[in-house]
Amino acid sequence: MILSSNERIKDYTEKGFWGTETIDGYFSRLVEASPEKEAVVDPVNREAICFGAPQRLTYRQLNEKVDTMARILYENGIRKDDIVALQLPNTTELIISYLAVLRIGAVSSPFPIQYREYECSQLIEVLEAKAVITMNEISNRDYADMYRSLIDDIPSLEHIFSFGSSELEGVISLNNASKTGDTKDFQAYLANISVTANDIFTICWTSGTEGKPKGVPRSHNEWFISSFATVDAARLSEDDKFLLTFPVVNMAGIGGGMIPWLLSGGTLVLHHPFDFPALLQQIVQEKITYTLIPPALLNMMLKNEAILLGKDISSLRVIGTGSAPLSAWMISGWKEKYGVDIINYFGSNEGAAFLSSPMDIPDPEMRSKYFPRFGVKGLHWDNRISSMIESKIVDLETGEEITESFHPGELRLRGPGIFSGYWKAPEVNHRSFDENGYFSTGDLFEIAGDEERYYRVVGRVKDVIIRGGIKISPQEVEELLQGHPKVAEVAIVSCPDQIMGEIVCACIVPQKEAEIALNEIVDFLREKKVASYKLPERVRLLTQLPRNPVGKVLKNQLREMVKEEVV
Repeated sequence: MILSSNERIKDYTEKGFWGTETIDGYFSRLVEASPEKEAVVDPVNREAICFGAPQRLTYRQLNEKVDTMARILYENGIRKDDIVALQLPNTTELIISYLAVLRIGAVSSPFPIQYREYECSQLIEVLEAKAVITMNEISNRDYADMYRSLIDDIPSLEHIFSFGSSELEGVISLNNASKTGDTKDFQAYLANISVTANDIFTICWTSGTEGKPKGVPRSHNEWFISSFATVDAARLSEDDKFLLTFPVVNMAGIGGGMIPWLLSGGTLVLHHPFDFPALLQQIVQEKITYTLIPPALLNMMLKNEAILLGKDISSLRVIGTGSAPLSAWMISGWKEKYGVDIINYFGSNEGAAFLSSPMDIPDPEMRSKYFPRFGVKGLHWDNRISSMIESKIVDLETGEEITESFHPGELRLRGPGIFSGYWKAPEVNHRSFDENGYFSTGDLFEIAGDEERYYRVVGRVKDVIIRGGIKISPQEVEELLQGHPKVAEVAIVSCPDQIMGEIVCACIVPQKEAEIALNEIVDFLREKKVASYKLPERVRLLTQLPRNPVGKVLKNQLREMVKEEVV
């Protein structure tokens, strides 16, 4: 299934950005080169998540399981370009499933495990998915049974494949390799299908923070571009052991972990997010060198030194983080105390990939808030994708490109890592791409720093607060408040006001047992010499911030919560 135009394929191939190697091709080369090297490792607490003891698979063993599963799919009628939904935890079965679906030329569409009947049935109908791969139980919740209850109402859905300790009626077990018979037909099929690097590998789903999720198809080549960015920023090699802590359902899990693992040939250690004791245990026991950890956890680990006391994390050399404001003290603290470099990530399922690495931005203060302006002529960076993409900031009122500092506008992107358009959504695509083919991200950025070399994230277009006609960036205030000693997490949202239209509300999760009042927040910001119109006028204390399945704060829910209180 190729969705890119012939002109786009020709252009990026001639420029050397896109090649012919597929994801399965990279994997097969690793199997041939290092068959007995450890390839993938289960979460240490697997038995608390699903059936069976943790597995450790070499590249040869992984390939055998992939081949077996691909044959089972083939024997049950799954063919090239069929769409298969995956709903699995971060275990070896998920990696096997991705590679097996790919091997027979089908397309994977991963669902967060938090999705239930309502969300799953909607997405399967939009996809017209032919099959689902899941487990009988995940964290004591029935999944195969859930799909059995849906199958009669979804015309396209023919098969439910499931891993589990037992077999269920109407569900095809993926545990019993003996079900595969003569392999001649299967081998002949593999020899005759043509899967190119421009075929669609996955259809992931946007986070849906402001509305219904949208399908994001991406090809092998498009995923490679995003993953090159991670490989270059983290200096990944075959010697690295990756601890993949984000769900393997979107950019963070796939572009930040799974495909960089295949590109560099290291060992992938899986973690089912988030079990903090298990996370620490895996870092120590597996001698992890690279991982992804949210900013709030990195802050907590620094603020409470007892957490890492007596734990040997000396193998760890780099951590990727993002999706929330970073603080300079956290970046410098990890380097000074533990010798660990922090990479600041900004990415999206649609293909945005900006990374502030120690090579490109050595200064912790700058790395905490700035990103290299990838894709701008005349600026050179230590990351191969910086010369492949094109980026610009556009004034939302005038439509003109912004070239001066401190003038917020919408980030727009064009290039070989950007997807071709949302799945079966022509009207949305018409709005999402401008007349020159740039994708309108919906993210507010501004040019900043010395010689206008950097981008700074201002927030989402829909998140901007307009107080008395003056626009306020929530992220700017969040970044400042994250440094308050009593603040564990913070999200800034608008609150309706009869006079000003909107005012600033700080939704705060306090540090354990801390009490914090509005005047403390205001005084803290005044000491930072912040303009008065940006100061919060309401504070809402919470035990936790609402998040979607991939960890993004649901600001629409916070706005509704605050609005109801005012009414």
